[in-house]
Parts: sequence; structure tokens; C-alpha cells
Amino acid sequence: MTDDTRPRIYLAGPEVFLPDALVVGAEKCRLCAEVGFEGLFPLDASLDLSGLSKHEAARRIALANEALMTTADALIANLTPFRGTSMDSGTAFEVGFMRALGKPVLGYTNASGDYATRARAFRLHQPSPYDCDAPGVEIEDFDLAENLMIAVAIHESGADITVTAASCPRPMADLTGFRRCLATLAQLLK
Repeated sequence: MTDDTRPRIYLAGPEVFLPDALVVGAEKCRLCAEVGFEGLFPLDASLDLSGLSKHEAARRIALANEALMTTADALIANLTPFRGTSMDSGTAFEVGFMRALGKPVLGYTNASGDYATRARAFRLHQPSPYDCDAPGVEIEDFDLAENLMIAVAIHESGADITVTAASCPRPMADLTGFRRCLATLAQLLK
């Protein structure tokens, strides 16, 4: 049984794709509990997806995550680039969803360097044939860690993106920035 007075924090990020996602999620929830929060890791929803089509399974996961977010008081998002130069697209949706609900959003990235620097470096390598980026297409350059819509959403929530250089061989699982976001959120929710 959980204490219903603890702020509930939705834990967004691509960690759900890691082979040990439940371990990483449990650690994030444990760190939340240390500061008086209840962590809501998206894989917490025990959905029975057996026998469903891929489309129906996707629909149920999306709706379960949206329902979980509506019960949350705030969101902390892992913005570390995933499958490209920018954050996970599902995480971007979750940041926007929570921002639209008027709830605080915080974020961290384990990639040093701003978005424009990463995008320019990406152009130097062979891009995916499905990527529409090309020389001559503008790269937004506002000295922000992530796309301006994400950075401004977090700033308007009373924080800034926490940037750390990953200190472990698995940058997606480094929780240094996450811990800093927890401390900031504790101050915001006083």
C-alpha cells in the first residue's frame, strides 16, 4: 500500500527499452522514495498484451501511459539522445503531455554539448535513408541541450535541463542527472 500523500513522479525516458529496464526503473523509484516521492515507471503498468495484434498492444500501452501520467504530479524525463541526435520521440510526447496538463516537467541528459553541435556532427556521418536532414536545412541553434520546445517547457516549469557527462559505460542508465532533478523537484514542490 502506498502513501497517497507523496507526490507521484512519472519517470519518462528510453530506459524502457533497456534489457534490464525493470532494474533501472526500480532504482529510479527507490531514489524517488528517498526524497519522499512515489516514482511511476511506465513499465509498472502490468498489461496483459498476449494474443493482441501489434497495433492493439501499442494502443493499450499508449493509453496506459497517458492514464498513468494523469495521476502524476510531475515528470522527470531522460533526454539523453536515443536513436539519433535528439531525445526519444515517445519521451518528447510525454514531456508535452505533462506540460499541457500544467504539471512540472524536469529533464536531464547524459550527453554534453548542445543540440546544434550534435546535429552538425550527425550530418558528417552517413544518415539513415529515411532522415530528411540535409545541408541547407536549418539547424536550430539556441545553445540549448535539446529542441527549444522541450528546453522551454522545462524552463517554464521552474528548472533547466540538467546536463551531465555520463560516468558509466551505459550513458542511458547513468542517474547522476536524475538525482539532481529529484533535488530540484523537491524544492519546486515544497
